[in-house]
Amino acid sequence: MSEKPSTPEPDSEATRQEPAAYGTPAAFGTPQAYPAPASDAPPAYPAPPQNYSQQNYSQPGYAPGYAGAMGKNKVLAGLLGILLGAFGVHNFYLGYTGKAVAQLLITVLSLGFLSFVSAIWGFIEGILILIGSDNFRTDAKGIPLVG
Repeated sequence: MSEKPSTPEPDSEATRQEPAAYGTPAAFGTPQAYPAPASDAPPAYPAPPQNYSQQNYSQPGYAPGYAGAMGKNKVLAGLLGILLGAFGVHNFYLGYTGKAVAQLLITVLSLGFLSFVSAIWGFIEGILILIGSDNFRTDAKGIPLVG
């Protein structure tokens, strides 16, 4: 009778290796098994449908005659521009804070030496507001001026 060479069974003590404890490095040169990359993996995201369009979640602008909005007074805005235009008060009133801050900074940072520039700018805008020029008929939110 021929005997088979003695090979340990797969679950025997001789073939079982204990995993390395946490923090202890594996022996140098020990082969590590990494999973084979999947060549037929599906794409990460499916393609959008052909008729896909982004929904518009923005708030619509105000239409002229919007019942819930009270317009700002055109006469008050014009007079503020003529009288206090150097400080940009009329632009603060109408909601144009960028222009208002620019006029205020020109006046304040120049210690009043360049206030005539802001004053002329405000005077011209005040007149344009009073006569109802195309660019000065609404406030910053698009609501028409009243009066």
